[in-house]
Amino acid sequence: MNNKPLLTIVTATRGNFSDYWLEQLLKINGDVQFILVYPPEATIKNIDDPRVRNLRSPYKGEVIQRFTGLLNVESDYVLALDDDDFAHPDIVDFTSKYFQLFPESWVLRLKIQNIPYTDEERIKQAWEPNPDIEQLEICKKTPDNPFPYQKGNYKGLLEVPIAPLDKSIDIRHIIIPWHQRTDQNGIHFENFNNRIWQTARVKPALQELSNAMKITGALTWLPAWSLDRLLGLFVQAKFYEKDIIIGHAPPKPEQIRYIVRDGSLKESRPILLAELLLLKCYPQYGYLWNLIFWQMHTIPKSWARSVKIKLTKLKKTEMSKI
Repeated sequence: MNNKPLLTIVTATRGNFSDYWLEQLLKINGDVQFILVYPPEATIKNIDDPRVRNLRSPYKGEVIQRFTGLLNVESDYVLALDDDDFAHPDIVDFTSKYFQLFPESWVLRLKIQNIPYTDEERIKQAWEPNPDIEQLEICKKTPDNPFPYQKGNYKGLLEVPIAPLDKSIDIRHIIIPWHQRTDQNGIHFENFNNRIWQTARVKPALQELSNAMKITGALTWLPAWSLDRLLGLFVQAKFYEKDIIIGHAPPKPEQIRYIVRDGSLKESRPILLAELLLLKCYPQYGYLWNLIFWQMHTIPKSWARSVKIKLTKLKKTEMSKI
C-alpha cells in the first residue's frame, strides 16, 4: 500500500487460521491494512490482497508478535484482533465517523458479542448495520443515572472513563485468597484487544513498555503471553488523568464477534509474569496492586488446570495407540 490507511488490524498468528476467517477478514471494506505477524518457524501464507502485510517476529509468543505488528502500524487508528475472532465488514467507516465526531478520544470501545465456537450458525450470521453514530444520544454517568452501563444493555453512545487506577490497595486480596476483585467492574475496561485505539497513544506506551522489559545490560524479560490487558492498562497508566473520559462505547448490535473456546481445553498461560511490568513502571496505583495480588492467588488453580490438560492429552494419545 502506497498511501497511509485509516485503520490497521494487527493479528498475531501461527498461520493456522481457517479459510473462513481469512475470507471474512478480507471482506472488511474501506481504507484498511491487515498486518499478520508470524513466529520465526511458521510458514507464511500467500494471500493475494495488497492490503495484507506479512511480518515475522524475532521470537515466538503473543507479546512479541503483537508488539512487532503494533510497532509497524502507520495508520491513525489500530485494532488488535485474534485469528479466530471477527470484525464488522464496515468497521472502517464506523471508525472514521466516530473519530470525526470525537477527535480527542483515545479509544472506541466496540460492542463485542461472545459466541461459543460450536455455534456456527451465529458465527456466520449476517451482520446488522452499524448504528448511526451521529444520531446516538450520549449516555453519561450522572447522579440521576449512576449506572448507565446497564449490564451492556444501554441504548446510546456510552461515555467510557479511564480505569480508576488511583484506587487504594485492598488488603483483603493479600490475606483472603477467595476474595474477588470488584474494582474492575463498571464501564471502564482493562483490555487492549478488540478496541479501536489512537496510534498516537499506543506507540509511546509501547516504547515505555519496551524499556520496562530491560533488566540489566543486555538482559531482557520478554513475556510470552498477555499483551492484551498489560497494554490496555499500560496506555491508561501512562496518560492517566483522574476521571477523564477516554472514549465511547456504541450499543448493540455488535462490531466484534469474539469466539469463546472451551476453557478446560485451553493451555494455562502465566499472565501474571507479564503484568508485573505494570507495577515496575507504575507502583503508585493501588488498582494495579489489587490486580497482581488477586492473580497471585489464582496461580495454584492455573497450574492444576495445566497439569489436568496435559494428562488428558497424554491419555488421549495413549488411547489412540490401542
